[in-house]
Amino acid sequence: MDEKNNSFRQEGNQLIHTRLLNAPRELVWEVWTNPEHIKAWWGPIGFTLTHKSMQVKQGSEWRFTMHGFGKDFENKIEYLEVIKPSLLTYRHGDEDDKINFKVFVTFDAAGDKTLLTMRSVFQSEEILAELNRQVKAIEGGKQTLDKLEVYINTQLTIRNQLKNKTMSRVSTYLNFPSHTEAAFNFYKSVFGGEFIGDGITRFGSIPPAEGMPRLSAEEKNLILHIELPILGGHMLMGSDAPASMGFDITFGNNNHINLEPETRTETKRLYDALAAGGKVTMELQDMFWGAYFGEFTDKYGINWMLNFQSAS
Repeated sequence: MDEKNNSFRQEGNQLIHTRLLNAPRELVWEVWTNPEHIKAWWGPIGFTLTHKSMQVKQGSEWRFTMHGFGKDFENKIEYLEVIKPSLLTYRHGDEDDKINFKVFVTFDAAGDKTLLTMRSVFQSEEILAELNRQVKAIEGGKQTLDKLEVYINTQLTIRNQLKNKTMSRVSTYLNFPSHTEAAFNFYKSVFGGEFIGDGITRFGSIPPAEGMPRLSAEEKNLILHIELPILGGHMLMGSDAPASMGFDITFGNNNHINLEPETRTETKRLYDALAAGGKVTMELQDMFWGAYFGEFTDKYGINWMLNFQSAS
């Protein structure tokens, strides 16, 4: 990767991070502005986030609590300019707080990739130096974008494993923090049969990207994708979603009904009908790997994925 497309520099009271991400900008925008995504990767390594409220439009706010260093840090972001999918400008902190700072995030299309530039402007170089001394602001910014890149690459690789067939099918997609293999071996012992598709695909098969944290041996051995036919032709699919990679798996958000309709028109019809009155976590859209994909929680609390790919 060209160094200028994956760089960091400080210019006086400004921190400027540039990162070339292997995803279209519409998807990077979605991951940056949807609380279901951003809470999984935002913040330095070792920090976790409790989301409170978010409305991404000019004059509105995102409120959340960061947990790290054994402490809780209340955060407020006020959106000053929102131009989808190319620009976000926001103030981090209260306007009358001397340590508040402005952030300008640009999302530039680079073919099927996104050149992301994040410019953070502090009130003085001295305040920036003090923040860096207290909370390692410079390294924290680098780690946050590292986690963003890991999250995007992992999410897209998982979704790319959803194999389209010439016929429509329905499956159930399961996520576990780290024990997908044990769970699926249990289901296999109950239902019989064999794992299909590519068998067991592990996280270690993801090509490493420059600047990404290295996966541990344990993380490389986790399940990226697995498929098991069960009863009446129904398919169980699954993957691990470990907390070390920024995922937050709880009972209720760890399973989806996955629909793979025969046509794009039927995919849109089902998505619109089922999502009405619910909560969208991924707008139905064309993805760079060729899928027409979206996901949401319906008004009764059931999680759904819609996935259409025309037969090649």
